[in-house]
Amino acid sequence: MDTYRLLLVGGSLRRGSVNAAVLTTLAAIAPPGVITTVYEGLRALPWFDPDDDRLPLDPAVADLRDRLHSSDGVLFCTPEYAGALPGAFKNLLDWTVGDGMYEKPTGWVNASTSYAGAQYAHESLRRVLGYLSADIVEPACVQLPVPRVSFGADGVIVDPDLRAGLSGVLSAMVLHIAAVRRRD
Repeated sequence: MDTYRLLLVGGSLRRGSVNAAVLTTLAAIAPPGVITTVYEGLRALPWFDPDDDRLPLDPAVADLRDRLHSSDGVLFCTPEYAGALPGAFKNLLDWTVGDGMYEKPTGWVNASTSYAGAQYAHESLRRVLGYLSADIVEPACVQLPVPRVSFGADGVIVDPDLRAGLSGVLSAMVLHIAAVRRRD
């Protein structure tokens, strides 16, 4: 059986966020052969400064890039804040310019407790990832309203329809990565 390594990256610093619930659920429902790792280093990243983007890298930046390089694909889950990507999450993306996201199969879930679905974050993320030359996996890019009642105290989404949608995101990533491997 082939193995697929997916890095799950959240864009929220808030503990107990809807986005954390999505990532926790993605990890919990990953099928056999899909190894997920939830990136926990967002808070530790220094603010991006091009003058600091040289060796030796800050350990948090080196860790982020190592995790990106060792993954087969990346799934982001970010909220929208003030009509755009949250600053800490955009900072993470800035650290990947030129190293980490180039041609990396990438999808995202923009989760929101409202039915607006974080549409501006969705558009912003697409624009930024385009500049990074990420390999955007369209069927794995979704806006998802996740009402707080849909996940339990353990942070896992229990709503079967939402879980099915997230399962579809994982499947789209795996199918795409498998196709890339066959081409290479």
